[in-house]
Amino acid sequence: MEDWKIKKTEVLDKAKRIVVKVGSAVLTTGSGLDQNVVKSLAKDIAALVKQGREVLLVTSGAVAAGRAVIRQNDLDGLPDRQAASAIGQSRLMHAYDQAFGDYGIVTAQLLLTRDDLEGRERYLNVRNTLRTLLSWHCLPVVNENDTVAVQELVYGDNDCLSSLLVGVVGADLFVNLTSAKGVYTENPEENPGASCHPCLEGIGSLDLETMCRGKTVSGTGGMHSKLLAARRAAQLGVPTLIVSGREHDRMSRVFAGEDLGTWVPADARAISRRKFWLAYTSEPKGELWIDTGAAQALRQGGKSLLPAGIVRVEGEFEKGAIVRILDFQGQTVGVGLANYDCAEMKKIMGLKSAKIEQVLGQAPYPEAVHRDNMVLDAAL
Repeated sequence: MEDWKIKKTEVLDKAKRIVVKVGSAVLTTGSGLDQNVVKSLAKDIAALVKQGREVLLVTSGAVAAGRAVIRQNDLDGLPDRQAASAIGQSRLMHAYDQAFGDYGIVTAQLLLTRDDLEGRERYLNVRNTLRTLLSWHCLPVVNENDTVAVQELVYGDNDCLSSLLVGVVGADLFVNLTSAKGVYTENPEENPGASCHPCLEGIGSLDLETMCRGKTVSGTGGMHSKLLAARRAAQLGVPTLIVSGREHDRMSRVFAGEDLGTWVPADARAISRRKFWLAYTSEPKGELWIDTGAAQALRQGGKSLLPAGIVRVEGEFEKGAIVRILDFQGQTVGVGLANYDCAEMKKIMGLKSAKIEQVLGQAPYPEAVHRDNMVLDAAL
């Protein structure tokens, strides 16, 4: 047996806490929620709960469910989609309440946006609420608060939200249920001979942009966002299973040892949960472009970013804001906390650290971004 299969079996056997994400393309049809899929999902998750595992469910589908109720095929603009979400969300939760109630499982609804995880106090409140619900053997059902979240609704980031919650609750496994059977070598609609990857090792080194094209009709994420989410989870030391949400008893079969979907192993070296929170709970407020030497020092030497290596500063940001670090080719090297605001950064870029005080009148930090506050190869 291949090494990754042995490790996969070990993870599945030991996984105590699991984050499961299901998308609109799985849950809905043109006429609204697919009740058979909802019931099948409840049966699958109930079997895991019966084994003593804790499950957190992240769900899409509110907009699609609302659209079916008001019989609007074309939603014209953001307000329409937000209104459809408000209509559909209660119906989505009602379906879950009924389906899981048949197995004696109490569901609890949480509507979140990225803002809820950005501030440390709110982040801890979310974490404590979720952990309490799990300790009560309830099933947290989480969705983005689409009725008020503008950017999240436009870009459809439940894949991203799921990967963030992996870190919030300290999950052992991330299962992403999709409309495809897994990650294919090519687009199966264009090449019927394309095969499904059983395992994607070293996801951090893969070019996800060229691997994935297009989005699903019902959802807004597509396979690219699912692989980005898997990459984030891998950085935390958590593996991901990307598998069809419409397979019969899909998770029960997987946990029984059947090879379904695509397995994405965890990175050999996990980043800290603090660094993960820094990298992914806030959108970068600016950009620092760096020269070849600085990029090499960061990527290969594990060094901090010094002002001398910065060649361009973009955006408006305060000291302590998250900034994106890019090489001369425009490729993201990483993200980190800026030790200086944008105006100060522009004054000291290209200078040796010894000259910072001469320019600014003070030099509280020799680094522009310290390595302890930086995440390389961030999945943005």
